[in-house]
Amino acid sequence: MSGALMALIRRELMLAFGLGGGARGSSGFMMPVIFFLAVATIYPFAVGPDAQLLGRTGGGVIWVAALLASILPIDRLVQADIDQGFIDQYVVRGLSEELIALAKTIAHWLSFGPPLMLAAIIAAGLLGLDAEQLLTVEIGLALATPALAALGVMIAALTANLRQGAALGGLLLLPLAVPLLIFGAGSLLPGGQNGLLLLAAASLLLTAICPIAAGAAIRAGRE
Repeated sequence: MSGALMALIRRELMLAFGLGGGARGSSGFMMPVIFFLAVATIYPFAVGPDAQLLGRTGGGVIWVAALLASILPIDRLVQADIDQGFIDQYVVRGLSEELIALAKTIAHWLSFGPPLMLAAIIAAGLLGLDAEQLLTVEIGLALATPALAALGVMIAALTANLRQGAALGGLLLLPLAVPLLIFGAGSLLPGGQNGLLLLAAASLLLTAICPIAAGAAIRAGRE
């Protein structure tokens, strides 16, 4: 079973990076990063060159940009495999829907989380964050991006086969991810170290629950 899981993760990663010849294309991991950096680039033009203002608000902007960037790949995570019959093939081979969802979550995080954390270094420079703020942001993103990936797969499974599923997925993901945004941005405030602990707890809960819910949604959609 572990070999099948690793093979599925490898396939998902190849598709995300445009190496598998699938429908997702190489934009699967680039678009969230490009969007993330675009927000960080535009924001200083909106608020002006005040370094103190950028330093106070830049961390929150990074968290908002990360949350919105996580929405972009949702429509490509599950629907394409359902349309092409890959989900049915996996189930016939003995993989449960929950295991499929777990593999998709791991691969989605690997293609989305680390690139976003690297892009956060550039964003921190654009927004005038100091080294301590950048470290807090990186720790927060390391804790939160697995949960964002799990939420993305779950929402993709819930909205598969629905008309306008991509737009609906974004509307569903935002309120569920708000606690991550609150705890992550709160960790940047003076004395906000406990925000990282709350962020870790919320992320662990979502990462554990979402693959189970996603698997149930995929199974219900097949019946």
